[in-house]
Amino acid sequence: MRVTITQIKEMKQKGERISMLTAYDYPTARAVDAAGVDAILVGDSLAMVVLGQPDTLAVTVEEMLYHAKAVSRAAPHALLIGDLPFMSYQADVAEAVRNAGRFLKEANMDAVKLEGGRRVIPQIQGIVDAGILVIGHIGLTPQSSGQLGGFKAQGRTAESAEDLIKDAFTIEEAGAFALLLEAVPPELGKAIAECLSIPVYGIGAGQYTDGQLLINGDMLGYFEAFTPKFVKKYANLAEVITTALKEYVDDVHQGRFPGPEHSYSVLKEELDKFNKVVEHYKSSRKK
Repeated sequence: MRVTITQIKEMKQKGERISMLTAYDYPTARAVDAAGVDAILVGDSLAMVVLGQPDTLAVTVEEMLYHAKAVSRAAPHALLIGDLPFMSYQADVAEAVRNAGRFLKEANMDAVKLEGGRRVIPQIQGIVDAGILVIGHIGLTPQSSGQLGGFKAQGRTAESAEDLIKDAFTIEEAGAFALLLEAVPPELGKAIAECLSIPVYGIGAGQYTDGQLLINGDMLGYFEAFTPKFVKKYANLAEVITTALKEYVDDVHQGRFPGPEHSYSVLKEELDKFNKVVEHYKSSRKK
């Protein structure tokens, strides 16, 4: 049974922590879902983690949908959230609604996420009015990191903290069913989680939010470009994978792979005929 918005809300009310991870492909989503995660975000971070882009800005709606479809085929349990990429919702409410709808209709997502506070309230309201679940995202918002002066923590002054609190209140009032806080002090994460009735996820927002999100490439250690301060590495898959690949290359070069155990045998009853066929063509090539 898939996790529902009702269950997520009940977890907040009971004080139960909610888990979320990103996934961008079928095998990863299958593993993440089997681990029992409550929600999977098909994040626009795939631009960097999967597609090798320097930031999240270049990824398109079509690319996001392609990956979201793969994830939805692999994950029957977790609540599925599609990330609206840069310029898929900012310019026009109608466009925002259409693109959000595509994530549900074409990729079987349960909800969408979009970045920004009060400036995207019309978009949030429009998407919610269309019957689509929305998660807001404030704090460090990678799509607008240029305006923020780069990938920097937010809400570290009284003025910026107040601004984020106002954003959070407005997002809840607009009808979003949850909120993601990124890279803010734990005290601010705690205050916002306590003030809002909707679940508040944190990524680098301390231990007091209702739930936590991590990028799977960060926590599994296969995205090596950089590691944010807030990441706990649960594995170092890049090292494991590279070691395995080097061993394969060496085995091929040294003739150790493939061995007899990796090969198929001719059927015993066909062995004589098989040898005659092989010899016939070998001899014909020598003429």
